[in-house]
Amino acid sequence: MTSSVVGHAGGGDMTDARDDWKPVARRLWVWPVAVLVSFPIGGFLADLVVDGVDSVGAALVGGFITGVIIGAAEWFALRRLVSWLWIAATSIGMTAGLTAGAAAVDYGIGRGDLLLMGAVTGIGVGVLQALVLARHRVSGAFWWAVTNPVAWALGWLVTSYVISRNVKEQFTIFGASGAIVFGVLTWLLLAVLFRETEPKAAG
Repeated sequence: MTSSVVGHAGGGDMTDARDDWKPVARRLWVWPVAVLVSFPIGGFLADLVVDGVDSVGAALVGGFITGVIIGAAEWFALRRLVSWLWIAATSIGMTAGLTAGAAAVDYGIGRGDLLLMGAVTGIGVGVLQALVLARHRVSGAFWWAVTNPVAWALGWLVTSYVISRNVKEQFTIFGASGAIVFGVLTWLLLAVLFRETEPKAAG
């Protein structure tokens, strides 16, 4: 009888441990919305300025514009958990990652080129954002750096099938369809990473 009660109690604890990310996910519902809004807007505004990522200069300028807009929107969703350094990390990471990624594929627009460019961009953004998470003592920040390249590549993969005729315009970022996938995946990961972090205003 005792062992049964203990086992039931232990099972309850394990269930709580598995489910404790769900309340965090509900509190972070703004994240996927911020991603869905900022990615297309950032890409559109950058395209107005550079008219396609076809050179180092265009990648630098376009990446910075897109990164600032995305970083600001993401920080708004996480403002109770991370500092404004998130914006700086995103803009710098996007600038460096896009510049390196676009050059690595010689500014190609094939599906494989977009996947590689996305992965390299994700490395730049993910690593710097992970440093911000680590600065705020978020356990598992390493996984944010590891997951972002995959999520960015997946975003480009989805977009390449949805707006295949517009790929030739060489946007800095994938479109809304890819942003939805990216936003949901990273939202769930953030919920897991922040499940042991008390929401509080960041300095």
